[in-house]
Amino acid sequence: MATQKVLAFDLYGTLLSTESIAKKLEAHFPAKAQSIATLWRRYQLEYTWRMNSMGIYSAFSEVTRSSLRHALAEHDEHDSLSNDAIAALMAAYDELSTFADVEPTLNRLAKSPTVKAVVFSNGTQEMVAHSVRRSPDLSPHASVFADIITVDEVKQYKPSPDVYYHLAREVGKEDELQDIWLVSGNPFDVVGARSVGMNAIWVDRGGRGWTDAAVPGLCPTVAVSNLEDIVGLIDA
Repeated sequence: MATQKVLAFDLYGTLLSTESIAKKLEAHFPAKAQSIATLWRRYQLEYTWRMNSMGIYSAFSEVTRSSLRHALAEHDEHDSLSNDAIAALMAAYDELSTFADVEPTLNRLAKSPTVKAVVFSNGTQEMVAHSVRRSPDLSPHASVFADIITVDEVKQYKPSPDVYYHLAREVGKEDELQDIWLVSGNPFDVVGARSVGMNAIWVDRGGRGWTDAAVPGLCPTVAVSNLEDIVGLIDA
């Protein structure tokens, strides 16, 4: 019997487009929505790396809220949104749009007996579960995922090695790290997985090629421009 491979999908920026939050921001800032959305995501990630370096942990929901406030402040809009409006934007994270290649990929994975798919995210368990089960695009495919694994228990963020070892324990592959394939559109996540011996598929939708040089010896096992390509790679 073929060894079952684990596909661990990053959520934000890989399955769900964080850029789609710009549509919600347009109701408040028609001319600045895209810029605020981009900066919001930048600080969301930057804050997690800062906290890892300082040995501090705050739930991803709080990180997301704080990074939104930072993005607003940099656009001179710090006091422009009420607490209710900010809460509504936070809730919108439950309804982010998927990338166009996600639905056909998950349809194919549902028919693949040799692959166990899980979601592996920085988000809190509640946040990720809501996104998987409530996103209009993703919820119809929620049953494809055997589990939702987050960094809550570890209280560190990607790319800390501890979060990848946590993933391995949760899927029962502590001694078979090579059977875990991280799927991510985030280079820092790819490097983190590769640093502990996992395989990693980088989703290069922009077709720019691998340029991350933080650790020159670490690069994706394979890169794809379309998420659908991963099914053939894993089944091969």
